[in-house]
Amino acid sequence: MGGTPGERRSKARLPSAYAAAVRRSVRVTLSATAGFYLFLYGFDSAVAATYALFAAVAMAGLSHIPGTGQQRAATLLPVVPSCWVLITIGTYLSVRTWSAVLGMLVVGFVLAFMAVGGPRPAGAAPGLQLMYILPSFPPYVPETLGERLVGATAGLALLILAEAFLLPDRAPGVPYRELAARAADQAARCADELASAPYTLDDTASRAARDLSGGLRTSRVPEAERPAGPGIRARALAHTGLAARTLIGRLTSLPPPPGGPAEARTWPGVLHAVRDACLETASLLRGRASSTARQGEAGRESSAAALSRLQEVRRALTAGAEPGTSPAGLRRHAAVLEVADAALAMSTAAEIAVRGRDAPAAAPGRFWYARMRAPQLWWRRLSGHAGQRSVFFQNAVRIALALAAARTIAGLDTLPHGFWMLLATLTLTRTTARETRSTVRTALTGTLVGAVVVAALLALVGTDTTVYAAALPPLMLVAFTLGPVKGVGWAQAMFTMVVALVFAQLASATWRLAEFRLLDVLAGSAVGAVFGLLAWPKGAHDELRRAVATMLRTAAETVVATTSQLATGGARAPVATSPGHRSLQHALIMAESAYAQYRSEPKQLDTPHDPQDWQAALLSGHHTLWGADRLLVPVEPTVVPPLPPEPAEAVTRIGDRVAAGMLLVSARLDPSGDTPGTPAAVGTRDFADFAAEPPGAPRPYYAAAQWLDSLMTDVERIAGGHK
Repeated sequence: MGGTPGERRSKARLPSAYAAAVRRSVRVTLSATAGFYLFLYGFDSAVAATYALFAAVAMAGLSHIPGTGQQRAATLLPVVPSCWVLITIGTYLSVRTWSAVLGMLVVGFVLAFMAVGGPRPAGAAPGLQLMYILPSFPPYVPETLGERLVGATAGLALLILAEAFLLPDRAPGVPYRELAARAADQAARCADELASAPYTLDDTASRAARDLSGGLRTSRVPEAERPAGPGIRARALAHTGLAARTLIGRLTSLPPPPGGPAEARTWPGVLHAVRDACLETASLLRGRASSTARQGEAGRESSAAALSRLQEVRRALTAGAEPGTSPAGLRRHAAVLEVADAALAMSTAAEIAVRGRDAPAAAPGRFWYARMRAPQLWWRRLSGHAGQRSVFFQNAVRIALALAAARTIAGLDTLPHGFWMLLATLTLTRTTARETRSTVRTALTGTLVGAVVVAALLALVGTDTTVYAAALPPLMLVAFTLGPVKGVGWAQAMFTMVVALVFAQLASATWRLAEFRLLDVLAGSAVGAVFGLLAWPKGAHDELRRAVATMLRTAAETVVATTSQLATGGARAPVATSPGHRSLQHALIMAESAYAQYRSEPKQLDTPHDPQDWQAALLSGHHTLWGADRLLVPVEPTVVPPLPPEPAEAVTRIGDRVAAGMLLVSARLDPSGDTPGTPAAVGTRDFADFAAEPPGAPRPYYAAAQWLDSLMTDVERIAGGHK
């Protein structure tokens, strides 16, 4: 009558969202209340008690650091000194309103701009903002700085211990290294299958390859597992995933050998080298080659041997095909070269991702970061986003101006508990004006409900702090459980009650405390709404379209420049990158950051599903970069003869056709007012020059034609030709 035991257990089990919220609520409640009660009732220090509680609440309740408890604890450890600095600065700058406002402007921008470092710094930034906001209000009492630092340190220490050891979380998803290893394994199986008759992939292998490739998209990877940081290993791991996706795409579209057995025998050696390199890459990413020191050295040698063999195969392919090879064979030769190039990029990137600067020397162009130290890489990331076209810069300016304005209003009007106003501004300001308005309405409703309950409670209980002390822990448990799951309205209602119980223990309070709370939230949300409307109100949607349009225009320039140099020939040197590489790389970084924010923003309910394949757009930029480097940057200095007239004209026409397609798609995406309403068709696969076989065309012609053909496929996918 009650079902089987398994069914009853399934029904009794909490939904995963609530289970995760309960675990985090227990950790923040225990760490916050333990420090609060210890200092307030044990040492009679209201200042230390306040900072102990708010330090834990700020870094666990207000911040959203992704990952498991142990991962969050590791993130919080280096945050502690930053909290000391922020509390000290806030304490001394609170002497005057103007100095506190100036500090808020600078600190607000710097902390918000930390989002360029990836999900973890971005998640910690709101809590760190509160560590400056809390001491930046009167009274000006620098003599209490010691108590403030002791209280905050204790609260953070308790939180770190709770995160590390209390109610451990399950891993949020499959680690990105494992996803990349699975993709490498599948690439190895595909290469092995393609090396023997009938030299094609069956439907099962193709479908599995596409699924694993799609699983490497950052939009499908939990935040905690995304390799988004500026460090060497994070950059290399992201590069590994991108190269794995490219390799799988090249393998699944590899045509069979056009000739008989003679030509078929040319390719298995290459594909076997690709297979071996993929298998070694998968083992390296899983750490199987380094479980002990001896095994690690053996694994290093095995990986190096596979990589060396693949490099030799690629050099042989680059040197040219066998004399007398048919045009169809030259096309196949170029396609296999792209497979080898993608496999080599994946293997090299994986080496750097696992071994960092100890990895073997890599090509300086594609792997420019391989020998840089952390400060250099951070500077490259920060300087690259220091401009108004960066969404990280836009967000930092928006929140810094809003917080500075809120601090000015709170200082001039001397609002009671003015830091609540800044807290409301910080938590309710969103990246789009529409989302901010919706959030503010819900938050004000929740705050009003919470204020009514608080007013009634304070009027009934009066000054009996025992009741408030007993009620605070269970209320915090409920607040930090329901708030993250039920949304901002519930969070504001419950948090209003929590802060009321806290301040009722710190000083005598009346029902007017609820009035002050409602007034501060109303003022703070109004400031957030105003700046959300004035500063980039549409969020990342238009910026993404603009950034991708700019990237495609720069890619079109690179395509035209590359085909022109191929046609004319000339002296070539082993430089780091091809001409235009850095400009296209910067445009690609801007597009990727805009896409990352776009993915994080809620979509409007009345907007249909966005049919645009933004991932294809970003991949086309990478494919343009890699192909141009492969075609124009030799291993050693050389003089390249010009192409014969007919192949030169053909490759120029193909390049112009691809560049025109990129420009047309760019015009379609660009949100500026002069965008053509109905741009011309991008192009079709029946364009004659893509299949042209000009008399006397050498191998470089077919290598360029294969690259341009793959770019046109990317362009058609962006334009909606492939759903």
